[in-house]
Amino acid sequence: MKRILIVEDDGSLREALTAFLKTENFEVVSASDGKEGFRLASQEKMDLIILDLGLPLMGGLDVCKGLRDKRIMTPIIMLTGEKKEEIDKILGLEFGADDYVTKPFGMKELLARVKAVLRRLKPDAIEIEEYSFGDVSVNFKKQTASKGKQELYLTAKEFSLLKFLIIHEGEVVSRNAILNEVWGYDRFPTTRTIDTFVHNLRQKIEDKPSQPAHLITVPWSGYKFQK
Repeated sequence: MKRILIVEDDGSLREALTAFLKTENFEVVSASDGKEGFRLASQEKMDLIILDLGLPLMGGLDVCKGLRDKRIMTPIIMLTGEKKEEIDKILGLEFGADDYVTKPFGMKELLARVKAVLRRLKPDAIEIEEYSFGDVSVNFKKQTASKGKQELYLTAKEFSLLKFLIIHEGEVVSRNAILNEVWGYDRFPTTRTIDTFVHNLRQKIEDKPSQPAHLITVPWSGYKFQK
């Protein structure tokens, strides 16, 4: 269940948003001023923040900028008053907001914006520093790996490929998707590149590379990782 933080000083609107989003199967946390909203967004895990521009104690733009300065990249939808100048909207996006909705707005309109922003989140943006499977341990931040007591030597691209597959654990990912996300089409124009790198990874991490237990080929579709 996705968790949404609502930071809105208008009590009736805050309560209406909370009730509506709960009926749409979101977990909702709320704050009535910018200072409390900033604290919640900094200390607790949120999937999305709905942030009013005009807030007491700490304005919406200051909350947005403060979170981005702390490298908290939770997506933010700004709520702006209908009489606000266009510059406010531009500043909101430049300070790190992902979208904005102008008051008054319909609940269905806001819901559409919420779903659109959540859809735009890339799964590969998920940060995984360390991961273990079988007797393999990987530290993606330090780019170190081991199998049992033996150190593994993976290239930077092998680390990226393995991380991408792990993030999509259990999903079948096409060669084109891997090529696009890990390499970029402008650098390697052939999907055969993927097969070569998967083959090399299997030689390093699988007990029996010819009968892989983790990097699985899905005929005519691509690859999937299973722990």
